[in-house]
Amino acid sequence: MELGFMIAVLGAVLVAGLGGIGSATGVAIAGSAASGVLSEEPEKFGNTIVLVALPGTQGFYGFAIGIIMLYYMGLFAATPKIISVAQGLAFLATGFLCGLVQWWSAVYQGKVCASAVSIVAKNPEHSMKGVVYAVMVETYAVLAFLTALIVLLKGIAPGLK
Repeated sequence: MELGFMIAVLGAVLVAGLGGIGSATGVAIAGSAASGVLSEEPEKFGNTIVLVALPGTQGFYGFAIGIIMLYYMGLFAATPKIISVAQGLAFLATGFLCGLVQWWSAVYQGKVCASAVSIVAKNPEHSMKGVVYAVMVETYAVLAFLTALIVLLKGIAPGLK
């Protein structure tokens, strides 16, 4: 395999891996807080599940960008594309930066969700307020996802042969 192709694959692995690590961490943070509430009041499971699941979305964003990257590299085709070192570095930079945003966004969203679990504990009828705060953090993960998608579709992919 060519060096450019291997560098590009590393970018796809990084975006999926960093998004997954961040999501696992964020879900664990929120899940730990929710488990404390549920040990006393198991009927609040429905109010806490959304807060626990929200940090998991960044893993999906990273996975999606990683799959799109691999597709444009031709990994799913009979013959992978020839990727120069410069193009490989573009894939790597896109994957690393998008993955980094996904990672940090998921961790901090997990912290916001853990704090929002305290709303559920005291005032479950106001639980959606905590969800709104958590979604505000999600905005930056979505922006990174869309930026990476635009860079891939309009910047890197058109130059591949």
